[in-house]
Amino acid sequence: MDLLRTRIDLGAIAHNTRLLKELVGAVRLMAVVKADGYNHGAVDVARTMLANGADALGVATLAEAHALREAGIRAPLLAWIWSPEQDFRAAIAADIELGIPTTAHAKALIDAAAPARVALKLDTGLHRSGLDETEWEPVFRALKTAEHLEVTGLFSHLASADDPADPETDRQAERFRSALNLARDIGLETPCNHLCNSPATLTRPDLHFQQVRVGLACYGLEPVPGLAHGLKPAMSWEASVAAIKPIAAGEGSSYGLTWRAAQDGQLALVPCGYADGLPRAAQGHLEVGINGQRYPQVGRVCMDQFVVDLGENPQEVSPGDTVTIFGEGGMSATELADGLGTINYEVVCRPTGRTVRTILEEN
Repeated sequence: MDLLRTRIDLGAIAHNTRLLKELVGAVRLMAVVKADGYNHGAVDVARTMLANGADALGVATLAEAHALREAGIRAPLLAWIWSPEQDFRAAIAADIELGIPTTAHAKALIDAAAPARVALKLDTGLHRSGLDETEWEPVFRALKTAEHLEVTGLFSHLASADDPADPETDRQAERFRSALNLARDIGLETPCNHLCNSPATLTRPDLHFQQVRVGLACYGLEPVPGLAHGLKPAMSWEASVAAIKPIAAGEGSSYGLTWRAAQDGQLALVPCGYADGLPRAAQGHLEVGINGQRYPQVGRVCMDQFVVDLGENPQEVSPGDTVTIFGEGGMSATELADGLGTINYEVVCRPTGRTVRTILEEN
């Protein structure tokens, strides 16, 4: 067994996808599998999502999209981060739908004169990527005359949907509807439009339009703090105890000896460090699960390992025992995120370095 591993439960992915598809009904469900499926393994999770109700897939980059096509996945696929200087003709040939976030992207596709499916990405208030409102009309009109381009719809990213009480979501929705009206007045059909991310999909059915674009919820993590939607986390991050060491009261452990034992006891060494994605700032915020018991991580997190205080070790933890850093049997990814002052999205993307991914197939 590998010393450091993530376990990816495809049964949980299947459950979450079915739950989301049941929620949205006839609305198309786009499952977002960017960043290697939120670090869960894009090809495996994409196949599972498609088999359990997803209608389309979304990624960020052309490389991510090509990887899915090369794996034999033929489902509708949208990529929205690319450069006009890239070989986007190869993406068009692979039947990859392209998001258009700037006037320059629109011009490149118009000038290429290659038949393609495109979706217009709008900035409705996030002030990140997307066509600014002043660009909407000229780009809509230019695409109306570009007969080789099929405009599938408009899409935008919500800024504050994880806080259902924030009125900015309504303001963005109003701008999005205005853009839709403008596009249709100009003559674009825009049959498939999408605004909702995971939190809005779960809390704003009035904004589902023709498609929702769901990432985090597919992987079983709650996107709205304080709510529970019956999702099942799919990732656990685990290691094996490398060694057990004694420590006397008053002795310290790890660099700087920033922690000292309050009593005689034992320590467990765990082969995971900041080179593997566990931040040095986890010190004092991490509790690991070993044999059904939670134990505190103590001292500095090192490049390759960290230390766990077992107390007097009444459970007789031994080398080789499984250590759950987050996931079933330990802290949740959300608990760890709260301790680190970040979000669960980031935590599931963290296992890297020498972490080996293990896929658990659906039962």
